[in-house]
Amino acid sequence: MTTSSRRYHITTFGCQMNKADSERMAGILEDMGFQWSEDPNEANVILYNTCTIRDNAEQKVYSYLGRQAKRKHEEPDLTLVVAGCVAQQEGEALLRRVPELDLVMGPQHANRLQDLLEQVFSGNQVVATEAVHIFEDITKPRRDSKVTAWVNVIYGCNERCTYCVVPGVRGVEQSRTPEAIRAEIEELGRQGYKEITLLGQNIDAYGRDLPGATPEGRHQHTLTDLLYYVHDVPGIERIRFATSHPRYFTERLIKACAELPRVCEHFHIPFQSGDNEVLKAMSRGYTQEKYRRIIDTIRSYMPDASISADAIVGFPGETEAQFESTLKLVDEIGFDLLNTAAYSPRPGTPAALWDNQLSEEVKSDRLQRLNHLVNTKAAERSQRYLGRIEEVLVEDQNSKDPTQVMGRTRGNRLTFFPGDINELKGQVVQVKITEVRAFSLTGQPVVPAICV
Repeated sequence: MTTSSRRYHITTFGCQMNKADSERMAGILEDMGFQWSEDPNEANVILYNTCTIRDNAEQKVYSYLGRQAKRKHEEPDLTLVVAGCVAQQEGEALLRRVPELDLVMGPQHANRLQDLLEQVFSGNQVVATEAVHIFEDITKPRRDSKVTAWVNVIYGCNERCTYCVVPGVRGVEQSRTPEAIRAEIEELGRQGYKEITLLGQNIDAYGRDLPGATPEGRHQHTLTDLLYYVHDVPGIERIRFATSHPRYFTERLIKACAELPRVCEHFHIPFQSGDNEVLKAMSRGYTQEKYRRIIDTIRSYMPDASISADAIVGFPGETEAQFESTLKLVDEIGFDLLNTAAYSPRPGTPAALWDNQLSEEVKSDRLQRLNHLVNTKAAERSQRYLGRIEEVLVEDQNSKDPTQVMGRTRGNRLTFFPGDINELKGQVVQVKITEVRAFSLTGQPVVPAICV
């Protein structure tokens, strides 16, 4: 492969963790001398970073692979890689289904991409899905943004939700050390990044696997302690974290978020169902009453905090009355954003084998009804912004209107306003909100425009 032909393309499916992994793998490829290609058909290394949470995402991967597999018969130097959760789940079975594949690698092997590709370039077909300890990542990701950045703080998940494949495909919990996390954030601050999002499949679990205990008997390293430890990194103006698990969400964490001015007043805490029997069948480890107490506590410390969540409808055995409990919870809490999905049986999960599966018609009907309520409540929540002045961190140009820039409020509301991206990118601008929609806002910069 000549230097001029070393081009790569990555397609990412699924969650923020996958996006962060893709940035790291892009950084490795560029260190190897590859250049990014917007067009996959002009790349000679194509990597699909996959998600297996929903069946439709998995099937889309196979569709993309089919097209590139045909191309490989005409261009034998083309290298095809499947990474992420589908790779971990299917392993060698992927090679039987798509024999043109060169490399199948699970999420825990993202840092080893260069070593694995060198084996491929030596003529080997490689499967890397064995469980490994994730060594500290010294690669520099190719960040998709110059303003905001993901920072992984814990890999894997020890939960055993009956519908979820994550523990099986991402492995056990492995926390990075506070020192390594701070060092990465300090480098981001030096590079001009203004906002970071600390990432983990179950970020509340951060530190449980690290040694040490306090005199009070709790773990020495927790997410709360980490927020205090990284809060004063020079250059970083905003800190977010995701995804939280209600089982471990504490008042101590909430209090820290209220006390630390750089931590944004936005919380993503999936509840999945508003019915206790369904939550028990899901093995979620909490009740809807506990979830409501968490939200009440957040709002007691930060009344204007934005709350987002995930919910599943049509879980095996869910009755109409149990589904209506979910509707009631959504109506009474009033989420700023709710990611919804109809239950999708996933290979290797207990719930996929149960004989009380619901029909696709029932699941589709419930999903539509929930989405209608979600849109209504989000529009109601947006009304509080009308006429207010919000701090908006400018991230990019509005792709639909080049006279506007776009960014997010501290509460994570997407906001558009007139401005020159060359002047404002990376700036926090005071914006008066003049128009509200369910999931976004429009405004005018305060005149004269004030950047803080």
